Amino acid sequence: MTQSLISKKDFHEALKVGRPDNIKRLFPNSHALIVSGKYIDRAMIKKNKAMTIAANARNHFVIQGTLMAAQRANAAIIIEIARSEGGTSAYCPVNLWNIARHVDALCNELNITIPVAIHADHFGIKNIEDIEQAKIEIPSLFDAGITSIAIDASHLTDAQNLLANLELIPFVPDWAGLETEVGEIKGKCGLSTAEEALFLIQGLNAHNIFPNWIALNNGTTHGIEESGTGINVELTCQIHKKLEKYSVSGAQHGTSGNSSAKLLEIAQTTRTTKANVATALQMISWGVEVNDFGNAILDINGDFIKNSDKGVNEQTWKKMLSFAEKQKLKGGDYKKLNLPFENIFLSQPKAIRERMAKGVEEFVFNMLVNIFNAQDTAPIAIEDIIKCGNPDPGPKSTRIEKAEDWTKEKIIRRGALIQNDKGVNGNFDD
Repeated sequence: MTQSLISKKDFHEALKVGRPDNIKRLFPNSHALIVSGKYIDRAMIKKNKAMTIAANARNHFVIQGTLMAAQRANAAIIIEIARSEGGTSAYCPVNLWNIARHVDALCNELNITIPVAIHADHFGIKNIEDIEQAKIEIPSLFDAGITSIAIDASHLTDAQNLLANLELIPFVPDWAGLETEVGEIKGKCGLSTAEEALFLIQGLNAHNIFPNWIALNNGTTHGIEESGTGINVELTCQIHKKLEKYSVSGAQHGTSGNSSAKLLEIAQTTRTTKANVATALQMISWGVEVNDFGNAILDINGDFIKNSDKGVNEQTWKKMLSFAEKQKLKGGDYKKLNLPFENIFLSQPKAIRERMAKGVEEFVFNMLVNIFNAQDTAPIAIEDIIKCGNPDPGPKSTRIEKAEDWTKEKIIRRGALIQNDKGVNGNFDD
């Protein structure tokens, strides 16, 4: 693979002008190129038919392996953690308030020179009462080094979703990457429609809000993909086509367990520039056997298969199994092992720790280069940063809709007319 090399001069210029104020304040002497998610999105668009991985950093080794893979691939990257994973009720040791510190430390340790955005994924608003707490928490995330956020009020009605976004986005810095969501990620039921996606994006546009990404329920699930259905590429294409004039990119959630062919099709035929991967990277770091697209392979009893020469050592794996059995954890609930076992992971011999990160590196590198078409997007982002000369490249769109058509009263009336199926109730967080 021939790479477009980043000169030291360009890297240091991008470092000087591209880091947001929160990053400069937290890490004044750092050489980590932590930037707004806007720059990552723009680099994928300029590469054309490219999307990058947004790695859910459930443990230290996922961050380490992902950064090493991105450096090898010369690719701009996103490291993220969702509110369910790393919020105030976290089940992961990496959380919304320390993720920037993890990323910065590893970038400096590993001499990482590619641009990295740090994304607060699925900042979920489950009910109207959540909004007031979010007004307190969201600023605290940016104080802690977040450079991009997903406001996810998709659990609410369409009108409430839009109104929650309008109320909370003023608490997000203008320079930050922004994602919104329509349709809760819950598999083949409750699929998003073009009508409700347009409603959300048009209503935001009328108020001078221009998201980088929109996430859809396009048929996939969080965690282990059990149905075999996965991403509905045709539906995704249809919705992205309807949104084209608003210049919003797609964010593909629930990537783990979808076939390489399907992910390649998403990259090549839709406007998707961000692909979230969580469960696959967790499993690979532990040494659990997965298929070529990251879905865990189960034995006849429905249990995970551990490769003895990969991931954690056998002593640690036995402890994990024993803990899971006592806590009655099965399948996707193994994610709850991340927090209690992080220090045990870190206490293993160096060779074991290195192979945990290396497994993640190899998987992510293959995805970036052979499926997502993200290789050599780092120089594109750095060139853009230098050209813009500041941490904010600005919005991708302009206002098209009229604000007077999108008052609170009209939003409520419009929203009530939308015909859709929200699917079954339940907790679909991951």
